[in-house]
Amino acid sequence: MDLAISGRTALVLASTGGLGAAVARALGQEGANVVVTGRSVETAEKVAADLPSAVALPLDLTDDGAPERLLAGTRDAFGEPDIVVLNGPGPKPGIAGDLDAPDVRAATDLLLSAHVALVHRALGHMRAQGWGRVLAVGSSGVEAPLPMLAASNLGRAALAAYLKTLAGEVAADGVTVNMLLPGRIATDRVAALDAAAAERQGSSVEEVRAESQARIPVGRYGEPDEFGAVAAFLCSARSSYLTGSLVRCDGGLLGHL
Repeated sequence: MDLAISGRTALVLASTGGLGAAVARALGQEGANVVVTGRSVETAEKVAADLPSAVALPLDLTDDGAPERLLAGTRDAFGEPDIVVLNGPGPKPGIAGDLDAPDVRAATDLLLSAHVALVHRALGHMRAQGWGRVLAVGSSGVEAPLPMLAASNLGRAALAAYLKTLAGEVAADGVTVNMLLPGRIATDRVAALDAAAAERQGSSVEEVRAESQARIPVGRYGEPDEFGAVAAFLCSARSSYLTGSLVRCDGGLLGHL
């Protein structure tokens, strides 16, 4: 299927590794001009070099003025972004009972505030041209809060509420807004969570992984490129009637938690 996004410009946050890099690859393979972002200059440039049409903008979205600088860099390279993919690392693990006000502020600064600021600045072009895609990489914790990830559950659920509200406001302008929820995808982040769980439980990482896989109906962790393929469809011209949705890419996990 031709996703009809060749020549479109996609700004993909935190795309130097893991799910973000998988999304950047999938969009690049469909002919989009991709802006790769991340904290590491070397890694961002390496990812961009492997794509047909891409540039690296090594920048942390939470830095002061980062949304403006990201959009300015995108305009300089390819023009205004038609596609914005929100993504970023999650807060440190922990339980809800231990959260205090500074933890809440940190979670919302990381997962909500800067993302909202970026979308606010990018929407004008999308609405004016009658076409745009906003996609957030979320977490299954948005629908079923995950143990030991209280701050992440809080921040990502707040972002989901914002995006759902926004979707209804911009749908008539040809702009779709969705969130894609990964389950257990084989990334460094999931490997780190498995290692932390193994340490807490006094078991091996292999035992933790086997227990996790046993709860997934397809019987394995997902591959990043499988996630990227779904993301590319949600960013495509073919998904024009799909908006305001939480889409799961989790091997059927959520219904079996």
